Order: sequence, then structure tokens, then C-alpha cells
Amino acid sequence: MAGRSFYASPTGVVKARESMARKRLTQELLAKAVGLKTRQSIGRFLSGKAVDRRVFIEICFQLGLNWQEIAVERNPSTLAQMTRSQENPMDIDALVKSARSQYHDKIEAQCSTLQLLDLPQPLYLTDIYVDAYILEDIPNRHWLEIPDLLDSFHLNADSDTFAPFHPDSISREPVLAIEAAIKYSKLMVLGKPGTGKSTFLKFLALQCNRGIFQSHLLPIYIELKDFVQDTKDCQEISLETYILQELDLYDILQSDFHDLLRHGKLLILLDGLDEVPESDRDYVIKEIRRLSQRYYHNQFIITCRRAAHFYRFQGFTEVEIADFTSEQISALAHKYFVVISRDNPEGGLAKASQFIQQLEYPENRQIRELANTPLLLNLACSIFQAKASFPAQHAKLYEEGLEILLVKWDRSKGVIRDEAYQNLSLVHKIKLLNQVGAKTFATEDYLFEQSQIQQHIADYLCQLPDTEKDPVALQINSEAVLKSIERQHGLLVERSRRIYSFSHLTFQEYFTAKHITTTNDGDRNPALAQLATHITRKHWREIFLLAAGMLRQPDDLMWLMKQEIDRILSHDQKLQQFIESIQNKSPSISTKYKPVAVRAFLFSLALNLEEYLKIAINPDSTKSNFWDKSDLKLPHCLPLPLALDPNFALHRDLGFNLNLQYYDIYQMPGLKFFHILDTTVNCASQLNLALVPQELKELHKSLQKLKLPITPQSGNPEQIKTWWIKNQAKWTEELMAILRKYYHNSQNWNFNPAQTRSLWQYYEASQLLVECLNSSYELKPEARSRLEEQLLRL
Repeated sequence: MAGRSFYASPTGVVKARESMARKRLTQELLAKAVGLKTRQSIGRFLSGKAVDRRVFIEICFQLGLNWQEIAVERNPSTLAQMTRSQENPMDIDALVKSARSQYHDKIEAQCSTLQLLDLPQPLYLTDIYVDAYILEDIPNRHWLEIPDLLDSFHLNADSDTFAPFHPDSISREPVLAIEAAIKYSKLMVLGKPGTGKSTFLKFLALQCNRGIFQSHLLPIYIELKDFVQDTKDCQEISLETYILQELDLYDILQSDFHDLLRHGKLLILLDGLDEVPESDRDYVIKEIRRLSQRYYHNQFIITCRRAAHFYRFQGFTEVEIADFTSEQISALAHKYFVVISRDNPEGGLAKASQFIQQLEYPENRQIRELANTPLLLNLACSIFQAKASFPAQHAKLYEEGLEILLVKWDRSKGVIRDEAYQNLSLVHKIKLLNQVGAKTFATEDYLFEQSQIQQHIADYLCQLPDTEKDPVALQINSEAVLKSIERQHGLLVERSRRIYSFSHLTFQEYFTAKHITTTNDGDRNPALAQLATHITRKHWREIFLLAAGMLRQPDDLMWLMKQEIDRILSHDQKLQQFIESIQNKSPSISTKYKPVAVRAFLFSLALNLEEYLKIAINPDSTKSNFWDKSDLKLPHCLPLPLALDPNFALHRDLGFNLNLQYYDIYQMPGLKFFHILDTTVNCASQLNLALVPQELKELHKSLQKLKLPITPQSGNPEQIKTWWIKNQAKWTEELMAILRKYYHNSQNWNFNPAQTRSLWQYYEASQLLVECLNSSYELKPEARSRLEEQLLRL
């Protein structure tokens, strides 16, 4: 048999590769085990080429294969048969299976973990991953005008507040990103910084590697900046050659690679086109275009920041990663805290519930807005993890978020981006954003034309030395700066064609506050006096809180706020009399609490009582659906006193108990109102807050009689509901008759709507001032005491 040679059948080659993978043998290790000096014969064996009979048998022995079952003796007819069999789809599928086995561990090592910024150890991707959604209708491709987009702000004229801008609302319903990956063989995934583009691509690689997604393909994941860096010292190496060299490290032969390419058996995932240096981008684009067009049967998915996406690859469908929804925020938070808690998953779940609960608090609206970006949501979770609460000074969280977007995120990935305008350092970028934020917020421009934002940028550039003042040059440079900030940091975002906004309203508020607190004119800051004039404008609330926390000497701002608060009532003598009555009443109440906290409680209680009694005048108050439509506010009796004195408990001493859970759950708004009214009247009666206290005591007695039929069922909400359905019409008429009689016969303040509005503005502005006092660490105790002493008094 000397001189004879064998080659392995296609099935034999697959078995050999699988055996090598199981035994973790490379071609070099197998050659050494067989007693060969080089791996050449091993390569021929795995390529289905003829090798010496003795070597063939030894290779099979080392791999635990029966050589007689896979050996084919070399002759022309069998070589032709082998060529035909390699074209057989079943053999291509076997080749895919073998290649997936050989490359499996590399994909797991490359894609199975994530390194979050604030954590020392990586996390398993599947432990933290939340399903991504995409927009097939990309927002900034729309030709819309500002009035069309403003509808997405959900402006509330009554409360002078608004919800943040949601660009997804102008697109079609988001769909699962993985469904788009199944639907489209060529996909360009766009997105703002930190929205999870890379994470999604790694997730796809893992799902493919584990046979869940596109299990008939071999996944290949490449960070495009690595492709550039790895080939920088070589002559231009094609993307195809780069992938071939990568697979060769895992004993996937060149011929096998090209077979897989020709038959469309690769899932090629190309991450971070925007991270490629400008000088190399044209070459990388050319390589992607060449590979995707030459081997079009394969599946390609590319990621890129939206603002850095200029070249449109032929045949690729472009989609954009959608902002996180409330459900996604909750899902990621729960996964994050469970993973961080390690051996205490119950504790992690409890902390996640606390996080979601606090995120929904009105005072945390700005943090909630940031959380729709996964990168900033991770930051919020990390900060919350330490103390199970958000920092009292939100500015610290915002500053960290901005530092991530401006510096840390790129630095952590080793990305160095080109500067579009060399004269604009990072410090100047921040000052520019401060100025743009302040100018646009002051004019209530939350969306602005590109020409408007470019003019703001040009105005700033003119202040810098060595800046070209020619109008054409300024226009070119201002556009370059705008696009640079959008592309590199994502802080300015194109919402529609040539219409921009800040990425988050929170950042616009932060930049506004920063500009105000750093604007000086000698020893004075005129911007603070201007800020104080906005104290009754609710959408300026966060600016006040941020400014109070930023200032090293916040006393000036606090006293300016107090002056503006006093001006609210200065035009109306009746309102001043009301304040005097509260001021005179508080010393007569002997308590251990701060006098200012008692004044705040009396003020709110008396004003709430006036409002509730006015409901009796409404002609619709006896109708069954009236209470469903009424805006029944809870009394504003507790937040301000507790903010002024954490130990305040006068409300509990007086039996001010508002347990309204039953009425909300069982949909009995009429009884809910009665409970609020009864508690308020009882408390006000005990404190003699009415102009004629005896009349209020009589009202309280009447309400107690009306309460008698309800009391026996008080422990059983189902019985209360049954009673309510049967008696609500008659009982409501009796209640309204009692209230009308009291209202018309008693002496009340009888504030008109404008006066009521002024009183609530006065109260809420005072509450804002107290929040500013509490959020400022620089305010000295004696200054705080002087301000508190003057609150809610003339």
C-alpha cells in the first residue's frame, strides 16, 4: 500500500473538525500529536485534499475517528465526485455547523459581557439586556415645522408646565429590533450616543452563536475602529482579508471561508462606523460597500450614530434605536439591581422597586427624562445604588451625565474623534452650550431652526480670539460646530429636517442655570435678579433649584426670591389681611414645632377649606358624574410644613388622616371628596380658622350626622360601595344642601378666582424658596433662619 494516499470525505472533514473542537486541538497541536514538523498535512486533510496513507490513519487515530469510514482513495473520478459533493447544500450546512463550532468560544468571549462605566467587573450581557425597539420611520427624515413638533411637548396651559419632547411620537409605532434583523438582510442601525447600538449588535451575535437567531449562519462581530487600528501598519488590507485572517486563527480554512461567503452563510456585524477616524472613513466605507455588494447573499448589520451617517449603502434598510419606554426602564432597573446585589436577589428587587417609585416622583421628572437613554439610566441606577435615593442636588447627577457624554464614554472605548473646529476646546463647548441653553430657554424655544442655533453659535465664536469674522466663514464654522456637537456628544439633536433641540430638556435647564450662575457684572449678578422675576412660572422651577445648588453664595438669590414672593400679594389688601390672620393665629397655637411650619399648615388648611366649600355652588354638584370630572386636589397642607420642620406632626395631633385608598380603588369619588372635606373642616374647626368659628363647628356637627350611615361599613369597602350605589343620589343632595346653607349664611373670605390663584402662587413660590434653602449646601444656618422667619408673613 506504499505510496498510496487518501483524502477525507466531506462528512469525514466535518467529523474531524467537530472532534478537534471538542478536544480543543489546533492544527499545530494535532500536527505535534501525529509527529509532524509542520501543520501542512493537517491543513490538507481538513481541506479534503489527499495526504499520505500513514499520516491519514494517524490523524484519524488522534481524533478518535474510524479511518475506514471516512477515507476515500485518491483517483480522478473520486476527486470529481468530491467537487460535486461540496456543492451539495447538505455539505455546506455541515461546513456551517463545523465553523460555528470552531468559532463559538471566540464569539462568547467577544460578546457575552458588558463593561459599565462605574463598575469594576464586567456583567453578563444576557443578565442585563432589555429588548431594544427601533423606529422604521426615522424622525429627522421628516419635513415638519416647529408647530407640528411642539404637539409632542404636551403643553399644559393651566399649569404652565410641559412634558419633555418625545421624537418617537412623530414616527410609526416602534417594533422589536430583533424583528427588523430577521426581516431585513441588510440593516443600518442608527441611534444617538448611549442608546444601546453596540449592545444590540453583541446581543445578536450571542443569539446567533447560541442557535436562537439565524442559527444557519456563522456570526462575525467586528468593531470597525479595531479593523482600522489593526491594519494601520500594513498596506491596505481588505475587510474580506481581515475577516479571513481572524477565522484562520480558529482553524477555519481560506477555502471554507470563501465557500461560506459564496453561499451566503455569514452574519457580518459591523459596529461603530462613526468611531472610525475621518481620515480612514472613506476607505472603510469602500470596503463595506465592496464586501456587501460582492457577497450580497450574506446578512450585514452595521451600527452608526445618526448624526455621523452620511453615506447610504445600496440595498440597506435604515432604522433608528428608539428611546426607552417606561416598561424598558423598569425592566433594566430590575435587572441592574438584581445583578449588582449578587447573592441577595430579593434585596435587589426591593431596591429596583424603590428606584422606579422614586423616579415617578414629580420632583424627579428631570431624572426620569434622562432615563430614556440606557447609558444615562445606568448612571442613575449607579448613583441610586449607594443610598437608595437620588442626590438632593440634581446638578451633581446632571454634571456626571454630561461628563460621560462629553468625555468619558468615548474615552472608555478608546475613541478619538476629529474636531470640526479646532479653536473650540471642551471648555468653550460647555460655555457655548450654557449660552445657547440660556438664550433658548428664556424665549421658551425648546425647538429651534438650524439657522437660529447657528446664529447663537456664531455669536459665541465671535467672542473668541483668532475667529474669522467674515459672515460666510462664520456660517460654515457655526454649522461645523453644530454638527460636531450633535455627532460627538449628542447634546443637540436634529428632530426634523433642519429643526433642532437639546437631547433632553433636563440638559437645557442645566445649561440655563449654569449660564445664570456664572454671569457676573463686577460684584453683582444681574442674571439672578432677572431669574427671580420668574418665580411664579412653574417651568422655571428646576432652574431655581439648580441655581441654588450651584451658587457658592446663594443668599442674594434667596432674598431676591423673597422680594418677588411679597410682590405677589402687594396689590391686594384683602389678600394681605388673610396673611395677617394666619400670622396672628399661629402664636396662639402652643406647639413644639417651628412657627413658620405652623404658619404654612394654617395657610394651606384655610385656603383649601375655602376651595372645597365653593364646590357646593356648582350647579352640577349633585350629578353622579360630576365627581369623576372634578379636579379634586388633595390639600396642600403637609409638604411645606414638613420641608420646614421634618419633625412636624401637628396634622397627626389633630387627626388629619387622609386614607383615600378605598375610594380610589372602588371608584367612589363623591365619598373621597367627603372624606377630604370632613377631615379639613374638623382640623380647621379645632384651630378656629374660620372668620366665625362657631359656624364652622356647626358645619362639622352636620357633617358628622351625615357620616353616620357610612361608619358601620367603614371596615368593609365592598359594603361601602354597595351602600354608595344605592344611596349616592339622595346622600349627595343632602351634603350639598348642608354646604350651600353654610356657604351662604356664614362669613367666608369669598376670594374670587384671581385672588385664589394669587394665594396659591404665593404659597407655591414660598414652597419653592424652601426647596432652594434645602438644596443649597453653601447657605449658612443663620441666613437660613432669617429667611424662614420672614416666610408667610408680611
